[in-house]
Amino acid sequence: MTATSWDILLIGGASGVGKSRAAAQLAGEPGESKGFVVEFDDVVSAVEAMTTAEHHPALHHFENIPDTARLGVDRVLDLQIATARALEPAVLGVVRNRLTVDVPAVIEGDYLTPAAAAEAIREGRAAGRRVRAVFLHEGDPDRITANYAAREPGSGEQRHRAEVSAAYSHWLADQAARHGLPVVECRPWDGLAGRVERALGQDGLLDGPDWLLNGPDGPVDGPDGPVMSDPGHTLGP
Repeated sequence: MTATSWDILLIGGASGVGKSRAAAQLAGEPGESKGFVVEFDDVVSAVEAMTTAEHHPALHHFENIPDTARLGVDRVLDLQIATARALEPAVLGVVRNRLTVDVPAVIEGDYLTPAAAAEAIREGRAAGRRVRAVFLHEGDPDRITANYAAREPGSGEQRHRAEVSAAYSHWLADQAARHGLPVVECRPWDGLAGRVERALGQDGLLDGPDWLLNGPDGPVDGPDGPVMSDPGHTLGP
């Protein structure tokens, strides 16, 4: 396998922003493999299949909502953030398993929170392994709507879903900046993998203080150290 600057690379970001494409590129082309891709969405599906709303309600917020478009964007966003936080132990479970394997892996998914990524980096460092994380950001719902149309042409215009995704992307970017993790704008699409690699530098953060400019609204002060998600902080009402 081609050498990498990471043993485990976590790629977070909202739905429809290009995580899967970036993960495939960063894992390497056929014949030049750097690692393999773990899609955290598969883990989410497995966890949901083996739990119930009665015993694990935090994992089943959407179970009895047949059409989320009937809810306001802020309400759906709150439910998505709550689900992501509930899944943080599962993220860390996957990372801990990968820490026992010498083959590099890229883990990507919508439900990777910056808090879980920061804890994964800390645990990787304690184990002498290079765990890195980056969050991809696309805050324009028009662009995400177009991405959905290209990816899922038979599903019609998914404007409401795109608005939720854009809002969630802003939340992820804000949280990533709070944890001192790099945030990379998805556009232009060409060269995204290269920009991610440059953002990661050699230690998982942007080289020098430049990461401060990667928040969705400009400079954001860095944290004194990693903290887990604050359940009271959401973009909802």
